[in-house]
Amino acid sequence: MCGIVGFNGVRQAAPVLLDGLSKLEYRGYDSAGIAVRNGTDAVEVIKEKGKLKVLQNMTDNGKAVKGCCGIGHTRWATHGEPSALNAHPHASDDNNVIAVHNGIIENYQELKEKLTKAGYTFKSQTDTEVAVKLIDYYYKKYNQGPIDSICRAMYRIRGSYALCVMFSDYPEEIYTARKDSPMIIGVADGESYVASDVPAILKYTRKVYYIGNHEIAKLEKGKVTFYNIDREEIQKELTEIKWNAEAAEKSGYEHFMLKEIHEQPKVVRDTINSVVKDGVINFDCIQDVDIKNIEQIYIVACGSAYHVGMAAQYVIEELTSLPVRVELASEFRYRKMKLIQNSLVIIISQSGETADSLAALRMAKEKGVKTLGIVNVVGSSIAREADSVFYTLAGPEISVATTKAYSTQLVAVYLLALQFAKLRDEIEDDKYKEYIDEINTIPEKIEKILEDKERIQWFASKLANLKDAFFIGRGIDYAIGLEGSLKLKEISYIHSEAYAAGELKHGPISLIENGTMVFSIATQQDLYEKTVSNMVEVKSRGAQLMGLTTYGNYEMEDTADFTVYIPKINQLFAGSLAVIPTQLISYYVSVAKGIDVDKPRNLAKSVTVE
Repeated sequence: MCGIVGFNGVRQAAPVLLDGLSKLEYRGYDSAGIAVRNGTDAVEVIKEKGKLKVLQNMTDNGKAVKGCCGIGHTRWATHGEPSALNAHPHASDDNNVIAVHNGIIENYQELKEKLTKAGYTFKSQTDTEVAVKLIDYYYKKYNQGPIDSICRAMYRIRGSYALCVMFSDYPEEIYTARKDSPMIIGVADGESYVASDVPAILKYTRKVYYIGNHEIAKLEKGKVTFYNIDREEIQKELTEIKWNAEAAEKSGYEHFMLKEIHEQPKVVRDTINSVVKDGVINFDCIQDVDIKNIEQIYIVACGSAYHVGMAAQYVIEELTSLPVRVELASEFRYRKMKLIQNSLVIIISQSGETADSLAALRMAKEKGVKTLGIVNVVGSSIAREADSVFYTLAGPEISVATTKAYSTQLVAVYLLALQFAKLRDEIEDDKYKEYIDEINTIPEKIEKILEDKERIQWFASKLANLKDAFFIGRGIDYAIGLEGSLKLKEISYIHSEAYAAGELKHGPISLIENGTMVFSIATQQDLYEKTVSNMVEVKSRGAQLMGLTTYGNYEMEDTADFTVYIPKINQLFAGSLAVIPTQLISYYVSVAKGIDVDKPRNLAKSVTVE
């Protein structure tokens, strides 16, 4: 979750570190810090509580800090409150070892007791300081150098980590180690870079190495050497990043979220076109999966990706005879259930590094079940470890609240469902073609919704003082309601819940009182009348109603106080259109409240710790 950047080169390091961290602030903004070394001089550490801007001002955007080798960090607090003392980098007692860390060290208390007995003192409340001093302990005890001391520490640490380490005895070297937390390494023009995510270094290089689990790397100027945990040198292949560097910039938009909302037509079209050629779906990614004989599908994910799975369940079960179970990764990984052997586990994750989703994937593989990853980041852990992978083409998504990645995942599951039906001989050719044609209309229909965003903005501006909100819907509309509710709560801090509309009478309706805001989604024509009936029920108890439906259902205005219409489309794919107004409402409410839309409190973009 935290952001890490390291640089070793010929130019001044601090401006590069701060620039890279500015691209990673979505990973954490409780505090920020850098450590920079000028030749053989002592390392200069500067860190402070708050967003990166505080550190930028303290250092004149890095110009005040001299040296060509350094590491930096933006923190999302896990152990210890946000403070300057708990901010990274952390140092050993004599500043022999200085490091930054992303992850959680589960046995830090046990290690801390060991180190305290060995004479170490601790200034912070973080687990990171324990890792730093453990490395220092082994460095001094065995006198075998950085690789040896880091490897010994890795054997003792339980949990997840991405570490960047500097040693006083090695002034022009940076060491990095990884277990379960993402890390990439780039090289260009006699300089080396390391970062938690691609946007941090995309400006400087497109050639990167992916460091694997239980691996260590030594970064010299323009040179990287890799080792396994047994201290053996290993070889890695360079990968070229295809992302456009401008994709990680705001490009004139006030916020990344608004930019990414507007990018959805393009990225959805790109994702469709990546597998649909001449009206036929071509999935190289599922060639190794015996779809004809699959008996069960499990979709496993977290957050918005889980809501994609909820929508996918309806689509797959409509188009095929396959039963689908949708599971929260954080629960699935601890379930004691037996998985059906002839089954497929689909893991959905934008980053491909989500800790619970990755653990669920590994559990499924241990049980001998085929796995398919739907991810956005090439070379991510889930992409590498899944039996098959479908890459969405959302490009870099910077805002913490996902929009475009969600939409590409949604269209990805439509295409998978349709191809499953085709391979299982459960769909006629003309129907297959009809569905593909419908899916191809999604991008332009999203564009039409965005053209009418001012009307949604006007409505959202009236909701700035809202305290509670509810989303209701049936079938796919319920799945979209879950996502709409999540967006509203995570970026506007409004308490919001989503309910299957048929469940209202089983308890939730007791929460409705005069003025309660209810967002009602009704795009599923066969369930439309039932949803309207539920709307009437909450309105009779004082609710304020927004209706979201397709063009043609104009009688919605007889019930709703405000109605949003989306273009007509086959109801299986209506979720791709219905979610757009909910994204816009959440965005404009957040703006009206004066909240930092891209950096909501207590949240980070990629949840790489349990």
